[in-house]
Amino acid sequence: MNITDSTASDLRDITIIGGGPTGLFAAFYAGVRGMSSRIVDSLPELGGQLMALYPEKYIYDVGGFPKVLAKDLAQGLIRQAMQFDPQVELDDEVRDLERVGDHWVLRCRNGEYHSRTVLIAGGKGAFEPKVLEVPGYTELLHNGVHYAVRDPQHFAGKRVLIVGGGDSALDWALILKDLCATTYVAHRRDGFRAHEQSVAQLEAACEAGQIDLLTFHEVREIHGAPETGVVAATVYDNRTDVDTRLEVDAVLTFLGFKPDLGPIKRWGLDLAGNRIEVNSLMKTSLPCVYAAGDIVDYEGKLDLIATAFGEAAIAVNNAVHDVNPDARVNPGHSTSMAVFKE
Repeated sequence: MNITDSTASDLRDITIIGGGPTGLFAAFYAGVRGMSSRIVDSLPELGGQLMALYPEKYIYDVGGFPKVLAKDLAQGLIRQAMQFDPQVELDDEVRDLERVGDHWVLRCRNGEYHSRTVLIAGGKGAFEPKVLEVPGYTELLHNGVHYAVRDPQHFAGKRVLIVGGGDSALDWALILKDLCATTYVAHRRDGFRAHEQSVAQLEAACEAGQIDLLTFHEVREIHGAPETGVVAATVYDNRTDVDTRLEVDAVLTFLGFKPDLGPIKRWGLDLAGNRIEVNSLMKTSLPCVYAAGDIVDYEGKLDLIATAFGEAAIAVNNAVHDVNPDARVNPGHSTSMAVFKE
């Protein structure tokens, strides 16, 4: 299957755009099927958002793990994929995709790559955090103001204000409450966009005096200076417009991300908003181009890592058939595969 092409010495059977969970599992499955593969990712390390945004958060809905730290899941996926030696190109962005003859050329910031098939597994595309449009946010970003937590110990003994009402806000409040001197949670209403269990745990922590919950409160201003960092935040009750000044050392904003497909929007794919439309085989509207993970749209789509693993396997197995029409799409069970008996 891995045929040398004199016109493109770097030709791979499949190039995977995205080195997060979906892309890593796809690289693993490509190796299982005997495909030569390449991963291209705009981040400086593999693991995607698991490593870049919440490495210390627990994940509870991946098969086989009652709970697993995001960084540990990422490391396991990396080890699983690397056993088949995929080419890895990090800190690079695919800017253009062009069909040349019987293969694709991916034109990137650092060069170009040739591939028989392509799998787009770029999560939600380029993720841009939603910002607090208040004085002090931009000036103190990464100097007391953060939209992600890489090391919880950084906040040990500090007074922290967490802003938001989704899963990330509640998860980090519950993680940091035992580390921080004071943990505030400010949310603009009294309803939460988080799992019921997390809401129940938050309510219990509030009753135990471990978290100070400020519902119907929003941030008006973050106080501090680049040389001192954050020293306080002013929040206001959006029902009465009454201000409260909180003496804090850090403000963590978990307001979500604005998805942006970036250059992908120019590649001629059929799109549904900020997602790529695929069929049941994970095929896009372009020949030999597949997509999987949070970036895709189809009837019944669920944004879960567990779902993305299945989508990646479906995409790779059908890409195998594009590369070699005589190959079976269904590979059978891994316990009977020769690759695991070598």
